[in-house]
Amino acid sequence: MPWTLIAAAHRTLDGINEHVGRAVAWLTLFMVLVTFGVVVARYGFDAGSIAVQESVMYLHALVFMLGAGYTLRHDGHVRVDMVYRRLSPRARQWVDLLGTVLLLFPVCGFILWVAWDDVAASWAVREGSQEAGGLPWFWLLKTVVLVMPVLLMVQGAAWVLRAVLVLAGHLPPPGDEAEVQEI
Repeated sequence: MPWTLIAAAHRTLDGINEHVGRAVAWLTLFMVLVTFGVVVARYGFDAGSIAVQESVMYLHALVFMLGAGYTLRHDGHVRVDMVYRRLSPRARQWVDLLGTVLLLFPVCGFILWVAWDDVAASWAVREGSQEAGGLPWFWLLKTVVLVMPVLLMVQGAAWVLRAVLVLAGHLPPPGDEAEVQEI
């Protein structure tokens, strides 16, 4: 088997969510600044804007949805650790591999399947806010419902490749080396 190609594919797929996550992290700063502006405008100047308030909701949704793959990459999602942490590193790779293939991929596929028609309908009419004076780009925000499972599947594919490399002895188990990247 071409282990170097598998390792390169693993690094590439891992890198996608790393870059997306780091870029999306900047949205949290922007979201805080916009929220601060909304509060100052409302309480300091008795002024407000539905569009600006909605932009905070949009930013929050983008951070949450686009950051899901990054969070998975850094093993930040909730899991039942009582059993997992007691397993050997090799057994953990089997759990990650089977969990990804049997749970993550089917759930992401289901999300894509269920959301596709709604997102397509939203694009067809260029759906906007239901509030007067709201943002007109709700159809773009709905698109992120399709992007999130794709990013999770990309990270899932990286996990599968990592598990294969670890189980084949071509990569040390996570935590056994300085694989943790500096943030």
